Amino acid sequence: MTEKTEPIVRPSELDQEVDDKGYFHRQANRFTKKFSDSDGNVPAAGKYRLIWAKGCQWSNRASIVRELLGLEDAISVNIVGRNKHEQDYGWEFVNNTNNVDPILGVQYLSEIYANTDATYHGRATVPSLVDISSNTVANNDYHWLTNYFEKDFKEFQSEDAPELYPENLRDEIDDYNAFLFDNVNNAVYRAQFAQSIEAYTEAVNTFYESLDGIEKRLENQRFLFGDYVTDSDVRLFVTLARFDTHYYHNLGPLPHRIIDYKNIWGYARDLYEIPAFKNNTYFHDIARREKLNDNNFQDFDTRFWKEFDFEGLWSEPQNKKSLSQTPANKFL
Repeated sequence: MTEKTEPIVRPSELDQEVDDKGYFHRQANRFTKKFSDSDGNVPAAGKYRLIWAKGCQWSNRASIVRELLGLEDAISVNIVGRNKHEQDYGWEFVNNTNNVDPILGVQYLSEIYANTDATYHGRATVPSLVDISSNTVANNDYHWLTNYFEKDFKEFQSEDAPELYPENLRDEIDDYNAFLFDNVNNAVYRAQFAQSIEAYTEAVNTFYESLDGIEKRLENQRFLFGDYVTDSDVRLFVTLARFDTHYYHNLGPLPHRIIDYKNIWGYARDLYEIPAFKNNTYFHDIARREKLNDNNFQDFDTRFWKEFDFEGLWSEPQNKKSLSQTPANKFL
């Protein structure tokens, strides 16, 4: 066990990630070494622990891919949450005895960040892939972490693991993933953290223009790249799963919900049928709200998040398989 390091007080996005024109710029990932001998991150079974959070789309996609590829025995996992304290130390191991991760021996993820880089003062983010032997962050680069699971951890995948990142499509998938990040995944946050109407309008318009294009793309094909699920589908799904359930309530007078898009809504439910997607999507936790104040008004999620039948809604029948040449098989 390494010597205990003090956690980092979590900085505010509004203080550090919004420019003077009101535009939100997400902080850069700090620990981005690839997985190879030369970069120091050597793929190995049992060496790493994935830390993620139920409400966080960036980390949710790593947890889905981990299960899709059958990496559960190779990469252990823990889920963090948030508690109220006098000082905000960010993600905490709220599900463990005494709020301490039983393997890493820390209460806050930011302790691992401080142990990795004593000069780091940004937010401790998920996903974080932690090197258990040194209690350091091996990688927190959500842009590429799922691709590392798909490529560099192949020898530890199950025998029937799907090919989510086929070599002949990697350039196209990379380009589309970059499009999704700018125009869909991060656009909801750019709208949510916008501090000017111009920044808000730009983000919302970008998001809905992109959804219109995706709706058209899915009109005649089952998934984003045809008959089979790829890494890009995981990335789109995690935003779709949160939009009506959580984001929509925070973003003002919006024109449409995900459920209003025939092709996208059917596509999202088609993906939700897959156990790895369903097992790692916690709708009640995504929707959960704290009471806003002591007055009589509370939003829908605050009143009814425990009772709402998300499972029933997301399991409604759809017929996206009719667009596939291999309707019984969603994976390459």
